[in-house]
Amino acid sequence: MVVEDALAGYKKPPSSAKVSSVSSPNLSPRLNSMTGFGRAEGDIDGLRWVWEIRSVNGKGLDVRLRLPTGFDRLDGPVRAHMKARFARGNATINLQVDRAASDQRLEINQGLLDQVLQLAKTLEQAGAERPRLDALLAVRGVVETVDDQLGDIDDTIEDALMAGFDGAVDALATARAEEGARVAALLSGQVSDIAAKVAEARASAATQPAALRERLEKQVAEVLAASPPLPEDRLVQEVALLAVKADVREELDRLDAHIEQAHDLLAAGEPVGRRLDFLCQEFNREANTLCSKSTDVGLTRIGLALKASVDQLREQVQNVE
Repeated sequence: MVVEDALAGYKKPPSSAKVSSVSSPNLSPRLNSMTGFGRAEGDIDGLRWVWEIRSVNGKGLDVRLRLPTGFDRLDGPVRAHMKARFARGNATINLQVDRAASDQRLEINQGLLDQVLQLAKTLEQAGAERPRLDALLAVRGVVETVDDQLGDIDDTIEDALMAGFDGAVDALATARAEEGARVAALLSGQVSDIAAKVAEARASAATQPAALRERLEKQVAEVLAASPPLPEDRLVQEVALLAVKADVREELDRLDAHIEQAHDLLAAGEPVGRRLDFLCQEFNREANTLCSKSTDVGLTRIGLALKASVDQLREQVQNVE
């Protein structure tokens, strides 16, 4: 009767106990990755410009911007535009601007030419043949192509460049959304895999009281045969404590709640990467507790497999904005 009394409160989970569904809800197309590339190009007033944006994973939004001399006024609008469109990611932005060919001119490096002429004179005095003019001008650096300096840009050029930047941002957003859709499919499958393992653990945990009862009955019999025997009240307390420690229903219920929250976040239609990362920590915490409280080899194996699935989930979550 000692074991029966101690395990009286440790009952099999009722048939109405919540088990997470393996099916996944419809995912929002707005689950974005932080990885992508965007490019746009065009020309205005003899200027040929190219915007390129590369984005990779990051804890927050970090924008690194490289602008040509004279284009510094674009720094503020570009950063504000990125902040309005994206929440996370390390973005490298480069603007390349070239003058039209008609704005280029040839210029002679007089200092270098004087050195070449002096060297040619020395060689001629030594009996060498006088070098031809085209050979002298062909010496690298003697004739250079020079672009006229643009100076500070005006409002018209700024508007055109920012319109082009908006196109590059759109291309980047599209690339991040496409990658996000692939990541979302992986995350949905991984959450469903976790849900299946939790359901398996719940079924295995339902058999724990019987296994615990059998083991305790054997141990109690050995204790009762000892001399002097333990007081029965103390024995009941010890058995009840072991039963409570082995009860994993609370962990399974929390795992079910985390699974439901994960599906909600995947369908939220907004940046949820940070919250998903925190949720993975909670998944891992419950999986660890499940393994530590398990009194059954089968349940322990399920718990270890659950931890592996959580690690895979967290690895993919690092890509989510």
